[in-house]
Amino acid sequence: MNYKEQYDFWLQDDYFDEATKQELKDLSGNEEEIEERFYKNLEFGTGGLRGIIGAGTNRMNIYTVRKATQGLANYIIKQGTQSKGVAIAYDSRRMSPEFADEAALCLCANGIKAYVFESLRPTPELSFAVRKLQCTAGIVVTASHNPPEYNGYKVYWEDGAQVTSPKDVDIVNEAAAVTNYHDVKTMGKEEAVAANLYHVIGSEIDDAYMAELKKQIIHPEIIQEMADDIRIVYTPFHGTGNIPVRRILSELGFKNVYVVPEQELPDPDFTTLEYPNPEDPKAYTLALKLAKEKDADVILATDPDADRLGIYAKDTKTGEYIPFTGNMSGMLIAEYILREKKKMGILPQNGAMVKSIVTTNLTDALAKAYNLRMIKVLTGFKYIGEQIKHFEETHENEYVFGLEESYGCLVGTHARDKDAVVAVMCLCEVAAYCKKQGITVWDQMINIYEQYGYYMEGIHTLTLKGIEGSEKINAIMEKFRTAAPKEFAGLKTLCLKDFKKGEVTDLTTGSVSATGLPTSNVLYFELENNSWCCLRPSGTEPKLKFYMGICGNNLDDARDKLKKLTDAVVGMI
Repeated sequence: MNYKEQYDFWLQDDYFDEATKQELKDLSGNEEEIEERFYKNLEFGTGGLRGIIGAGTNRMNIYTVRKATQGLANYIIKQGTQSKGVAIAYDSRRMSPEFADEAALCLCANGIKAYVFESLRPTPELSFAVRKLQCTAGIVVTASHNPPEYNGYKVYWEDGAQVTSPKDVDIVNEAAAVTNYHDVKTMGKEEAVAANLYHVIGSEIDDAYMAELKKQIIHPEIIQEMADDIRIVYTPFHGTGNIPVRRILSELGFKNVYVVPEQELPDPDFTTLEYPNPEDPKAYTLALKLAKEKDADVILATDPDADRLGIYAKDTKTGEYIPFTGNMSGMLIAEYILREKKKMGILPQNGAMVKSIVTTNLTDALAKAYNLRMIKVLTGFKYIGEQIKHFEETHENEYVFGLEESYGCLVGTHARDKDAVVAVMCLCEVAAYCKKQGITVWDQMINIYEQYGYYMEGIHTLTLKGIEGSEKINAIMEKFRTAAPKEFAGLKTLCLKDFKKGEVTDLTTGSVSATGLPTSNVLYFELENNSWCCLRPSGTEPKLKFYMGICGNNLDDARDKLKKLTDAVVGMI
C-alpha cells in the first residue's frame, strides 16, 4: 500500500482505537504530514525503534510497539527460549509506561513471561536485570537524549548487551515479516498476571545493582576521608538517574551532594531544557548557577535514561567551571583506574580496553603505557558488550574499561551497556582523590595531557529531516566515498577505511585490506600527525555526524588545530 492507502486503512480498520483515528482525521488536507507519517514503516533497526510519538506507520505508538514486539516474540519462540522471559524497563518520557506494558502484554499473549520494573529505571539497570534474572532478552523504552516528542525501544539479549549480528538482523527480519496488524497478539493485564506471565520487578534488583556498583570502588578510605570537604552538584535532567545516583553517593558516604531542584523530578516535556543532552552546554545553566552558589568542585549530569554522563569541573585559577567532553571524562576515569590498580598490583596482566572507532586516540596512548590490549569497534556500545562476552568465553583478555566518545563508558561487567550511574560514582572517587592531593579534577586532566599528549576531538552535525534529508545524507556520504579528499586542512590523508565496503585503502600505495569489523555506513580518514576524520549517519536521529581528532603540543595549539580541521571539513560539505 502507498502512504494514502495506509492512511485510509488506519482510519477505517476496527483494529485502531478512536483516539488514533481522530488524530489522523485532524490531519485531513495536510498531505505533507500524512505522507511523512505513512510513507514507510518506522524502521526496526539493529538497535530497535526510535521516532516521534504519534499515529502512523512511521511513528512511535502502541501499534508499532506491539508489531515490533510480535517480531521479537516470534524470534524468541524459534530460539526455544521463551521460558526464560524478558525484562522490561522504561524512562520518564511520554508514553513510556504505556509502551512498556504494551510490549509486556504482547509477550505474555505469546506465552513469554514479562518482568516489568515497577517504575522508571536507568537503561544500565535493565542490562543488569537481564543478566540477574537470567532472561532471554530485555527491552528498554527510551529515546535517550532525543527531544521530548521522541520515544524509542531498544532490544537486549541474554548477555545484557544490545543484540549484535547475526541475531540483530534475524530479529529485524522477524519484525519486518509481521505485516498484518491483526496477527499481533495481546492480552489484558489482569489476565496476564493471573496466568503468572506478568511480573513486577521491585527493590530486589535495585539492591543487587547497587551492590555490584560498589565493587568498582578502589579507595573507599579516601572517600570517607574527603566526604565532608568535596562538594558535588548533580542534575538528572528530569530522568531516571535521580534516585540511583543519589543513593549510591549517599551510601558511599558523600555528604555534600546538591541536586538541581528544578531538574530533579521526572518531566516528559523536559521543561527546563531545550535538549536533554549532556553534550549541550545550554543544558547546564541551572546546574552552573547552583554550583557557583555552593562553590562545588564538580558538576555531574546524566541524560534521561542515565547511560551517559556529562561533567564540568572547577578551575581554581580562574574560578570558572570547564566542560569536559565524553572523551575527557572517560579518560579521567580510565587513567585513575589503571594507575591505582597498577599501584595495588591488581591490574590484569592480560587486560584490555575497548573503544569505538570515533573515540579519542588518547585511549591508545594510555593502553600502550599500561601494556593493555587496545580493541576498536564500530560505534554502538553493543559492540563493546560483545567484546566482554568474547573475553568471558575465551579468557583471551580481561575487560578493564570501555568507552564511546558520546559521553558513555562502563566500569565493571555488571552491565553490558554504558552506565552513567557507575560513571558518576567513579568520577566522584576521582574527585575525592584529587581533593586529597590538593588539586582539582581539571588540574588532573591537564596532568594527563602533559603525560600522554594533548589529544582533542570535535564533532560537526548536520540535521537533515524527512525524505529529502535522508537523500542528502546519502549523497554526501557517496561524495566522500567516491572521491576521497587527499588532505584535510593541510593534513595528508594516509588511508580510507570504508566500513560499508569492509575495505581499508592505503592512499599512498593503493593497497587494499579488510577492516575486520562488521559492515556499516561509516567512512574513516586516517590523517598524518595522529589526526583523523570520520563520517557517520546517526542510527537514531536524522543527522549526519562528522567526527574529528588531532594531537597538539598544548591546549592552545590543540584548539587551533581542531578548529582548522573542523573548518576544513565544513567547507567540504
